[in-house]
Amino acid sequence: MTFSKILIANRGEIACRVIRTARDLGYRTVAVFSDADRHAPHVTLADEAVHIGASPAAESYLRFDALLDAARKTGADALHPGYGFLSENAAFAQACADAGVVFIGPPASAIEAMGDKALAKRRMLDAGVPCAPGYLGADQSDANLIAEAKKLGYPLLVKAVAGGGGRGMRLVRADSELQQGIDGARREATSAFGDGTLMLERLIDNGRHIEIQVFADAHGNAVYLGERDCTAQRRRQKVIEEAPSPVVTPAMREAMGKDAVAAALAVGYRGAGTVEFIVDDKLNHYFLEMNTRLQVEHPVTECITGYDLVEWQLRVAAGEPLPARQADITLTGHAIEARLYVEDPYAGFAPQTGTVLWWRPANALHAGVRIDDGICEGSVISPYYDPMVAKVIVHGRDRDDAIRRLRAALANAPLLGLRNNGRFLSDLVDHPAFRKAEMTTTLIDQWLDKGEPLLQETVPDDAVWSVAAMALAMRHGNSWRADSVAAFELLLRNGDTVRSVRVRPDRHGGVVLMLDGATRHAKVLGGVEGELRYEIDGVVRSAISVLSGSDLHLALDGRAFVFTEVSPFPDADALKDASKARSPVAGKVTQILVTPGAAVEDGQAMVCVEAMKMEMWLSAQAAGQVLAVHANVGDQVEAGALLVELELTPTKEA
Repeated sequence: MTFSKILIANRGEIACRVIRTARDLGYRTVAVFSDADRHAPHVTLADEAVHIGASPAAESYLRFDALLDAARKTGADALHPGYGFLSENAAFAQACADAGVVFIGPPASAIEAMGDKALAKRRMLDAGVPCAPGYLGADQSDANLIAEAKKLGYPLLVKAVAGGGGRGMRLVRADSELQQGIDGARREATSAFGDGTLMLERLIDNGRHIEIQVFADAHGNAVYLGERDCTAQRRRQKVIEEAPSPVVTPAMREAMGKDAVAAALAVGYRGAGTVEFIVDDKLNHYFLEMNTRLQVEHPVTECITGYDLVEWQLRVAAGEPLPARQADITLTGHAIEARLYVEDPYAGFAPQTGTVLWWRPANALHAGVRIDDGICEGSVISPYYDPMVAKVIVHGRDRDDAIRRLRAALANAPLLGLRNNGRFLSDLVDHPAFRKAEMTTTLIDQWLDKGEPLLQETVPDDAVWSVAAMALAMRHGNSWRADSVAAFELLLRNGDTVRSVRVRPDRHGGVVLMLDGATRHAKVLGGVEGELRYEIDGVVRSAISVLSGSDLHLALDGRAFVFTEVSPFPDADALKDASKARSPVAGKVTQILVTPGAAVEDGQAMVCVEAMKMEMWLSAQAAGQVLAVHANVGDQVEAGALLVELELTPTKEA
């Protein structure tokens, strides 16, 4: 089972993370890339790289033939699947074995037994492990799924039996939501994993999601490495993970750990695996599934145990015994991981596409901080893959220490150029529900419905407006108005707000800013772009400032804003027009529910666009009649593309 060159059949931060450990152990590495990833960091980080197809995952990262051909071309004798894509595909693991390529993961038989959520649940029931009620049958007809759902009762989850990461999963709370839940879960699962098979599971409401990291070798040894609490989720997609769990007792940890190890041994498991449990408000645990791969959140386990889990994977795959016994494994301190997504938390978590203008994680790498990423400045974020672009991981003496370090790291490493969830993550770990360990798997979704302040856009205060005005007024080094003593008006826009700032150059290379009657003396200490050092009213502070066209991207005090210098004349085309329904994101049209001539009501769903494996619905903003539909199912559309035109119903005069 010896090997010398490893092909990483993945992309982004996990590909970079695997490459680094493999090279540390003396292995040569091979990256693979699609059209969209030609210039991605993982491509240049590896010793060799092979192009494997077009941008959609189905035409590149999900192709057995392309991946194994890349291994053949480069002489790679081992393959690491990362997570997602083909990492839990038993047929692919077998194809690697048949081709003489070591699959760095469990054997195909174990993946088949535990990677299929329905089959895994049956095995757990046979073993006496408590499971939530559900339907695991082979009859996948809509009629049967609906009948079984009504037997189980609500709320329930419609889940894909393949894959993970919250993809192919829908929460259903009433009969009226069931058909759409089945259709959406099946469609998303087929797109993400190539398998639309579904199962049903009664939801343990207000539960906590706690998982056990297990490891097994080919010599009959198996251990567990503590637990991770992954309760902070949105739409069943994890947002924050921490280890150890703030609610798990030593006795509970041992009981869950022993169950997880027994499950691994029962299927002849080998390598890294995770057994996931849902825990109710009385701390009873129920088996959810086993992920037969490395988890996104594995770094928090590495932090508290001191072990490199990718190194363990490579050693086990090479036939070595586990590096530690159960008695050797101790947990030290507290670790938290925050997933940085290019999603807008203040607009329903809509995925974003565009170019990374500023990303310098090294600025945040202080004691106890680790950042795993797969992007760099200039990276183009496409709609084809998951919106997670980086993970910010911290390790502290205790939980409060870790929270403090995480908030500082997020502030010190802002991502500019695309709207993202960085500020939301910082606010979330400081929220009383998180601080008191009172999160549930559905709490963030409930906040969305109730308008929780945490999910409301941060409004820049006058001090932030002043910094933006200073930077834009002085972006040409002040020389453009150096001989002028006259004040001038600067119109700035942030979101839907436009404000006027009166600016007057002073005699010391700075400016005097007048905003709503308040006067501030401001000066840039150096250049306007990049790491901005400035002085306002005698106090020196720092920010990040990036100019892109007429936009100023500004990050300070853990917040990020975009300001635009605008013309004093209104742009009629920029006004919102309810008669023209435009795509909220760049992506693929998967459903069209209206036709020309049809009447629509305000709020009625019209078109579904899939981006980054997430479905976004375009709804009518007013009642009217459809004049034209400018897209077909299967079309790739840009953000802002006109999809539906309406003739609005005249409003009645009061």
